[in-house]
Amino acid sequence: MLFLITVIFVSRINTTNHMSILVGIIGFGTVGNVLAKIFKNSGIQFGVYDVLFDNPAHKERLLKKAVEIDAPVMDLSELCKQHTYIISTVTTQVAGQVAKKTLPYLKSHHVYIDCNSTSPGIKINIKDTILAGEAEFVEGVILNAVNPGDSTLSIITGGEKGDEVAVFFEKCGMKVRFYSEEVGKASMFKMLRSIFSKGVEVLLLEMMVAAKKAGIDQDLWNEISSFMDSKPFKEIGETWMRSHGTAYERRMHEMEQVITTMNELDVSPILTKATLQYFEQSKSFNLISSFATPPSSADEVVHQLAERVDEQKK
Repeated sequence: MLFLITVIFVSRINTTNHMSILVGIIGFGTVGNVLAKIFKNSGIQFGVYDVLFDNPAHKERLLKKAVEIDAPVMDLSELCKQHTYIISTVTTQVAGQVAKKTLPYLKSHHVYIDCNSTSPGIKINIKDTILAGEAEFVEGVILNAVNPGDSTLSIITGGEKGDEVAVFFEKCGMKVRFYSEEVGKASMFKMLRSIFSKGVEVLLLEMMVAAKKAGIDQDLWNEISSFMDSKPFKEIGETWMRSHGTAYERRMHEMEQVITTMNELDVSPILTKATLQYFEQSKSFNLISSFATPPSSADEVVHQLAERVDEQKK
């Protein structure tokens, strides 16, 4: 899950002395709490704001968390007044609203860093909102899953000030790299990466639920684990994609039998059906006709598929 981090630096920005940077955190959920601990341990002056501090149903719980790490709690206007980097760790659905709400408090010495888990288009809209005022904008994207108690984050940054913010975050102990001056690129990286990370998560669960019902879950898990450990993943992935160029139809028929098997187990083949549909797409493209000889690399197959997809959309 990806979170919004909007960081505003409100006063003296000194890239050679990160101790002079002041950080305000918008949103005090899991990510906001982890960030607050990171800044505290790094000796960075920080403050936190969360709209839920004003909600009786959440106020006591959040205040307790703030007291535990000596996090100063303040309203949004005061947060911006006292700090130069503001980090908003709110939920994805309200990222744009938070940017608009914060905009009136932002001045020319602020940098607004948005690390929410949004599409590139939404990220660009948020950038446009902020740049309509006086502040600078930086895109931040959290790559790792964040859990309570974590002591670091893995982040990529984007925008004209992205490298500056990356240096600061790195000095605070986070794993950070500057990705692109073009806002939206870092979010694109995260979103497309999630096809793999979230897709494999659900694929494994679908397989293991079926295996559990079949009474072979441990045997299957051991076999899959052993296979994945046998070679570097880069080699395994390359082989899968390269061989798709000529083997998709055989695999398509195998997936038809897999779906029949899952139906016999009374397990819904959600991702399995999607896999079958992808093989069917390759067949409809007559993908094999692109290769006089078997493809020598995965990139050849990806290139041909991308071209066919573009042709289909015309």
